[in-house]
Amino acid sequence: QVELVESGGGLVQPGGSLRLSCAASGSIYSVYIMGWYRQAPGKQRELVASVPTTAATQYSDSVKGRFASSRDLTENTINLQMNSLKPDDTAVYYCYAVVRTRSQVTNTYWGQGTQVTVSS
Repeated sequence: QVELVESGGGLVQPGGSLRLSCAASGSIYSVYIMGWYRQAPGKQRELVASVPTTAATQYSDSVKGRFASSRDLTENTINLQMNSLKPDDTAVYYCYAVVRTRSQVTNTYWGQGTQVTVSS
């Protein structure tokens, strides 16, 4: 099995910054993609950033220029640096990874979610 553990998040004032981290561990053969989704109350889950192993990082239009995500390919970790935060960024943020396990099965795995609240 594969486990994703997130850290970071919390309460920040508008215009502030936060950094989220996520680490994947377990029966990992290779990781194809890691990234972040978020879900605000009453809204659908939204893709925030997708960081493929062999392709360019993609961001949603709503965070482009403010958020940056990077991976450590050897450690199977991913970070999300969030700057110039707005109240609309308030949501639960979920890390995900598309992983090929040592059993040669490919699945998508999810972190437990971490709350980000942007409020004065």
